[in-house]
Amino acid sequence: MNSLPNTERLAAERARWVAAGTAGRPFFVASASGARITDVDGREFIDFVSGIGTVNHGHRDPEIVAAIHAQVDAYLHQCFSLSAYEPYVDVCRLLCECHPGDFAKKALLLNSGAEAVENAVKIARYHTGRPGIVSLDNGFHGRTLLAMSLTSKVRPYKLGFGPFAPEVYRAPGPYPYRGVTSDDAVAGLERLLKNQTDPSNVAAIIFEPVQGEGGFIPMPEDYPGRVAEIAAEHGILVIADEVQSGMGRTGVPAAIAHYGVEPDLCTWGKSMGGGLPISGVTGRAEIMDSVHGGGIGGTYGGNPLSCAAAAVAIGRVFDPDFQQAAESLGRRLRCALDELAASTPAIGEVRGLGAMLALEFVKDPATREPAPETAAAVMDAAFERGLLLMGAGVYSNCIRVLVPLVATDTDVDEGLSILTQSLAEAAL
Repeated sequence: MNSLPNTERLAAERARWVAAGTAGRPFFVASASGARITDVDGREFIDFVSGIGTVNHGHRDPEIVAAIHAQVDAYLHQCFSLSAYEPYVDVCRLLCECHPGDFAKKALLLNSGAEAVENAVKIARYHTGRPGIVSLDNGFHGRTLLAMSLTSKVRPYKLGFGPFAPEVYRAPGPYPYRGVTSDDAVAGLERLLKNQTDPSNVAAIIFEPVQGEGGFIPMPEDYPGRVAEIAAEHGILVIADEVQSGMGRTGVPAAIAHYGVEPDLCTWGKSMGGGLPISGVTGRAEIMDSVHGGGIGGTYGGNPLSCAAAAVAIGRVFDPDFQQAAESLGRRLRCALDELAASTPAIGEVRGLGAMLALEFVKDPATREPAPETAAAVMDAAFERGLLLMGAGVYSNCIRVLVPLVATDTDVDEGLSILTQSLAEAAL
């Protein structure tokens, strides 16, 4: 690292002052714009991670930045429960418009995806008077205690952090590449409601339309609807976790809309703030309003700066041109990744929805044994060439592709070229 003096210096400072559990490679950002990042030593990187799906609109979007600057000149903080402000109301309205379904809706603003999940569960439990929550294998819902309890990946998210929250039940998640079909998953859910808990004990079932950390596993076309039918039969609420899959990432505001399901509650986060921390819960008005006054909220939830950014970021998601561009990018990336997979036996599957895509690496296409070391080698080779990628999957053998939805043709072409070279370097 002698040729990277600033990186070397900051890496030493990080090791001295930052908790080691945050992990991460020695990489320090100096500036970013669009789909490009420049580090403290002047190296430029193409971003195929988008801050884990947080900058769908790209880094430093001019309209979002301008809105933040305008808000700074007015006020920085007001706790909404004490001193209400219009930007909070505006964002709630926009967020409700993202929620599928022709019925009255209301919203709550918070700080992070995990906080949104925790509050959605609180609301579901309060409204139904039931404690049980069902989540799915391969699901990820956050790092706080309840959200971590709902999450199925042990390492690194749960290892050593128990005991976990009670009344959480896990059903099989569809994973066709690994032999778990919709029929298998539905049968597993029905079995759970027989041998683990009674349906009358369950407040809600929560799932991601496209499982993010699980390896970008899209729900099979029939699965969400079948789950919604089972839930309706037993008075169980459906919570769609749109934290990573929402805000246009799959071409529409909510990924669950692809399945024709109108969830009772949705959780939102990541890209809804255009890069600033904000999250939310939306739901049927009667459910959201059932909680007593003061039962939900928080000091920083819906911070004015974040609301100013979110109003622009969410508003743009409804633009037909933006949606068309997202769909076009998704098709282009899928085509390119499919071509790579056709010539690379180690790529067991390309999957995803819209521009939320992943590659799953295996040691042998026949046995489908996971190959996490291969995924790591490809990501390392890409980083050295100036492309940021990130892993995923319960077996850590997937690479997620989350290109900013505003990436230029040049960004995409150069990124895919580096990915191709990196696959070759990893001897695939």
